[in-house]
Amino acid sequence: MAEKSFGPDKIRNVALLSHGGVGKTTLAEAILYETGTIKRMGSVEDGTTTSDYRQSEIERKSSVNLSVMHIISGDVKINIIDTPGYADFVGDVFSALRVVEGAVLLVSAQASVEVGTQQSWGYIEGKPTILFVNRMDRENADFDKAVSDMREAFGDSVVPFALPIGSAESFIGIVDVLSKKAYKYERGGDGKGEPIDIPAELVGKVDEIYTTLIERAAESDDSLMEKYFEQGELSAEEIASGLSASVSAGALHPVFVGSAAENMGIDILINGIVNLIPSPAAAGAVKGAKTIDGELEVERQPSADAPFSALVFKLVTEPHVGDLTYFRIYSGKIAPGNDVQNSTKQSGERVGQLFVANGKNREDIAELLAGDIGITVKLKNTKTGDTLCSKKDVIVYPQIQFPKPLVAEAVTAKNKGEEDKIAQGLARLHEEDPTFFFEVDPELHQTLVYGQGELHLEMVVQKLRDRFKVEVELKKPRIPYRETITKSSTKRYRHKKQTGGAGEFAEIEMRLEPLERGAGFEYVWDIFGGAISSGYQNSIEKGIKQAMSEGIIAGYPAVDLRAIVVDGKEHPVDSKDVAFQKCSREVFRQAFMDSAPIILEPILNLEVVVPEEFTGDVMGDISSRRGRILGMEPVGKNLQKIIAKVPQAELYKYSTILRSMTQGRGWFSQEFSHYETLPKEILDKVIAESKRDEE
Repeated sequence: MAEKSFGPDKIRNVALLSHGGVGKTTLAEAILYETGTIKRMGSVEDGTTTSDYRQSEIERKSSVNLSVMHIISGDVKINIIDTPGYADFVGDVFSALRVVEGAVLLVSAQASVEVGTQQSWGYIEGKPTILFVNRMDRENADFDKAVSDMREAFGDSVVPFALPIGSAESFIGIVDVLSKKAYKYERGGDGKGEPIDIPAELVGKVDEIYTTLIERAAESDDSLMEKYFEQGELSAEEIASGLSASVSAGALHPVFVGSAAENMGIDILINGIVNLIPSPAAAGAVKGAKTIDGELEVERQPSADAPFSALVFKLVTEPHVGDLTYFRIYSGKIAPGNDVQNSTKQSGERVGQLFVANGKNREDIAELLAGDIGITVKLKNTKTGDTLCSKKDVIVYPQIQFPKPLVAEAVTAKNKGEEDKIAQGLARLHEEDPTFFFEVDPELHQTLVYGQGELHLEMVVQKLRDRFKVEVELKKPRIPYRETITKSSTKRYRHKKQTGGAGEFAEIEMRLEPLERGAGFEYVWDIFGGAISSGYQNSIEKGIKQAMSEGIIAGYPAVDLRAIVVDGKEHPVDSKDVAFQKCSREVFRQAFMDSAPIILEPILNLEVVVPEEFTGDVMGDISSRRGRILGMEPVGKNLQKIIAKVPQAELYKYSTILRSMTQGRGWFSQEFSHYETLPKEILDKVIAESKRDEE
């Protein structure tokens, strides 16, 4: 049993973020080791870290899911959420950031600010953030360049709180600027710095940065500023509270430095988290609503005495354990056996065992208080993003906003008769990872799966195989083309059936006219003098819509046209609804084929962010995909955003292509823009493909 519960003023919640491969998991391991939470440091290479414990992570040597850990530093509990650095698994970054008060953004001392660093900065959206320059022990490590690049990318709020002594082979220690003390570390040691004198060449730099920090502390509060002007100094408590306020307000981003792999500088970073990241109590009340549709705003104080409320931010299924529900408590307290309300689903839940976690290692705990992060098992209806709360005082927190999917694939069963098992597996995987979803597309007659990248969807296939024992293949999804007409035409058709039993008779004259793009369908009844009884109006429209949904030239839905019924005939005995439906389908087809039909293709808005040196290659590639470049604009340091419109058919597997073209340093977003005429040279190919699919 974990020893005790911590109140909201004694908790810090942080997420670790970075570009892939900068060392988040190793840093988490060093923090656990430094505080005695684990007895020896594991390594990513050996697959022995606390955080990356799943088989897929051990094989890949990188994080695929978020992992929750905690340490005790003095009288403070720090909950740490290690997040994946790879863009395909960005959903867990959004989940983690939603439930923490602060972030630690790692920056490589060798590569400095990378594409993933800037993406992570965008996800953080102003949350209190500490920057940690990692890998100072590596060749080509350059702290000053890293700080300069961060300033250029993130602004002059970036200020060092620690300085390295030496770099690469000569990296031996760290100066804590605020205490004006220097420490020497033993590589791969216990992480406890041995006090030494500040090297002479750093004394001037330390004094200069110290002055900057005092000024930043003073700027946080008018009374501190007044005192600083009058007396020229502040007390240690005033400096600490001023800096903490500046970090909380997003006006200051402290930079710490070290080597996670060698356990150097980790103790100073932990102190920084405790002293600078706001506690849940300091972060204040959290807003929600009385109802799921967001009506009647209410708020909860981060107090153990307030009514219980929590947000579920992750669902994990583990062998021999079942469903694990990860949640962050915003108010009140929870204990095993408590009955709570799932206010999102409007259903009751009973809390079973309660755990706190360090990766796969879980300890039972008797009670958790506001501000803390916990795990429970076997909740019946609760999914990621749901709110759990007191049954008497209901609150619903806003859902986690996940990024839109970037890739789609069609999924087919390798073995007949397993479609239901596949559907159940996909539904289950979506519950665990809401950035993945699927749909059965009735128009394209395919089951489509959507994700953040090809690797993301490959992991889905692997989970279906390993956990649900079904084999599937990913295939290129069909494109949702549309058919339309470019000129008007009129056709007349007679439907007559006289073979045994009741006869069928209907005659319709119909005119088709093109409409502007996006106008949809208009049905006009222009019959005078009772040539066709108005009772058949709906049957004719039904027949037209059926023909439109089936498509005429290549089996794709017809759009953007007006169908006008101008004349016809009926028979007093043989005319009936079914006859006019059949007749309208055929006359529509004939008129459509006579109206210069075309196929329309979906065009997507594409935004690609790449380092400047790749812009030429990427723009050339977009042009080769029949794309139109609309412009470029700078993004942060050395990055350019290319804005284009590209046919959807040309963007299959684009994330893999962009990754290889930019050495993994480019990213993109896309969304539907409009439909455009398919070029003649591609039209025949699409029609031929459609006929092949039908056969």
